[in-house]
Amino acid sequence: MPHSPTDPSGGLVEQLDLAPVRNGSLDGLHFTVKDNIDLAGYKTSYGSPAWRDAHPAPVHNALCVDQLLASGARCVGKVVADEFTYSLDGESFYFGTPRNAKAPDRVPGGSSSGSAASVANGLADFSLCTDAGGSVRVPASLCGLWGMRPSLHRISEAGVLPFQPSVSTVGVLAYRFEVLDAAMRVLLNAPASSMPSPRRMLVLQDALEIADAAVRDEVGSALDRIAERTGIVIEPVRFSEIVGEACELKVCNLNGLRDLQTAEFQSTVGNWIEACKPELGFTFSMAYGNVQRFDRIAALDNMARCESLFRQINAFFTPETVICFPTTPKIAPRKDSLNTLEAVMDFYDPTMTITAFSGVARLPEISVPLLTVDNCPVGLSFVAGHYQDEFLLSAVKRIIS
Repeated sequence: MPHSPTDPSGGLVEQLDLAPVRNGSLDGLHFTVKDNIDLAGYKTSYGSPAWRDAHPAPVHNALCVDQLLASGARCVGKVVADEFTYSLDGESFYFGTPRNAKAPDRVPGGSSSGSAASVANGLADFSLCTDAGGSVRVPASLCGLWGMRPSLHRISEAGVLPFQPSVSTVGVLAYRFEVLDAAMRVLLNAPASSMPSPRRMLVLQDALEIADAAVRDEVGSALDRIAERTGIVIEPVRFSEIVGEACELKVCNLNGLRDLQTAEFQSTVGNWIEACKPELGFTFSMAYGNVQRFDRIAALDNMARCESLFRQINAFFTPETVICFPTTPKIAPRKDSLNTLEAVMDFYDPTMTITAFSGVARLPEISVPLLTVDNCPVGLSFVAGHYQDEFLLSAVKRIIS
């Protein structure tokens, strides 16, 4: 799908001008909304024309949209989501590939591809989007944006289409930290307040080892600068130390989150697909074959493992502690390059090994656009304990400023 001259991002589903309903802390800011979040009077596509055509337009906005409009922000568009938001690459069979402004020959990342493109190409100050397996964090990393996935269920999901309720959450992509901070505080109902400074910063060694060598080197240089500027001694930590048992970081995905996500997707979207038999895009239909073959009962032990990992990881976090790691282990793949199983696995497996850490532990995570590899952006992520969102926002501001 060619990009319209009026939409350099290639990410708009529909251009809008929804005025704020009150003044507030977001006065003068413009935002877009991912097309799995309801806007009153406009059909929500979920990245699927078949879903859009089979469902009526909502009567009410999603509650998170109302929060932003009631705080002074103006909604300027509904933006592309990957099909059923079941992707991390951002290439849509139906809506095309939104433009990665800092690496135009590469994918923007998904499933919040239109959100990232609308912000990175200057159409909006921030975008309201969602994250389960990395759909805020991966586009933030690959497009050089600020992105935050909050603690699970800190933000209302009323009016957000059902996806993976034990994992998915509303988040924000923004061009500047100040905008990310302001929008997130509205959504979190968390006005600015005094927070303690971070006392301990750890770098997750397992994630560094998964990352490409060039990304690993950039992380090392960035952490050296942070340590020099803040005076914080940055300590290495292994996943096995965090959970208190001999296991690798990949268990978060392979032996936990992946099965939980698949089982929930079967129930939320799979039931509708099986009943209605809609047209499916080629790439999604390949992935959906795995969903159809998935054995829910055989996977119950791994779903229980998610809960134990949540407890173990959060028990490790002491007050004023942050853990950092590369948001993604690689730069963005080139467009149309994920066309073999080997290429798909080379991107998805290491990426989801890293993103599943916060997902399974329900942690707040902020991706910071600090790294550059081969002229392409990569994010550096910071996480804090579950429900420590306000502390994390304050800590990142102190660490980066």
